[in-house]
Amino acid sequence: MSKQTQRIDGKALAADVRAKVKIFNEAFITKTSITPGLAVVLVGEDPASQVYVASKGKMARECGLNSFEHILPENTSESDLISLIEQLNADDNVHGILVQMPLPKHLNEYEIIQTIDPAKDVDGLTLTNVGKLGSGHVSDAFVPCTPAGCMLMIEQIHGKDLSGLNAIVIGRSILVGKPLANLLLLANATVTIAHSRTANLPELCATQNIVVAAVGRPQMVKADWIMRDGSYRPTIIDVGINRIDAPERGEGKTRLVGDVDYAGVEPFAGAITPVPGGVGPMTIAMLMANTLRAACLINGEPVPKF
Repeated sequence: MSKQTQRIDGKALAADVRAKVKIFNEAFITKTSITPGLAVVLVGEDPASQVYVASKGKMARECGLNSFEHILPENTSESDLISLIEQLNADDNVHGILVQMPLPKHLNEYEIIQTIDPAKDVDGLTLTNVGKLGSGHVSDAFVPCTPAGCMLMIEQIHGKDLSGLNAIVIGRSILVGKPLANLLLLANATVTIAHSRTANLPELCATQNIVVAAVGRPQMVKADWIMRDGSYRPTIIDVGINRIDAPERGEGKTRLVGDVDYAGVEPFAGAITPVPGGVGPMTIAMLMANTLRAACLINGEPVPKF
């Protein structure tokens, strides 16, 4: 690795967030005798989703939170799923509700998400929380966990005030691209949102201080997109998690890569997140933080900052 490039360690930063959650949580429980609870709902038997749900439950318990896991069969009806969410909305032991995506195709994800009480929407996807973020009213809003984690990584490099910096977000999803663009704007960055129909994307990237790749295309961002004359080197945040064939590891083997060609880009970056071990660990850590924030807001207690 180039001596001039900082590798942003998502595992270490996530561990720091979890440690803070645990400390704040213990103080909250001592003061209120209430244990914050996270309910995760999984419909079907998608192997990756099962792993995510198990990881979230394990992490919640390690942070001292209650974990409620609801595993429903693949053929669960929309009315039955909504009925469960409404029960969780009314359950005083549950402060955060997360419905694991993707849902089976016969279920309407939008309708399901909007059923969640915005005060318990720790994924930040209800229209109420999307609107609060978009209007800059974030003190009592929930920001989606992956963008929130990305911002902590960016702040580690550039501080909280991004005035004078240019940032490009490649991807416009409601889960990552759009909320992250709003967070960057709130931090005073000048933001470009790019997507599949953006022209001259390599040329746009070459003028940025911060490049966020969140499109789900393996190793799309190449070295010649960000090469400079050496005057300044961009911070690269790689949100992508893609599994590709790895014949060098043996027949049928695969490996994880991001949306950035790490080996090619790293020598020209000022700082960069690896895949795995970068943004991924931050997502679950910020979910724990959001669950604690929800419990504080619901009970009228001061909200910790991370």
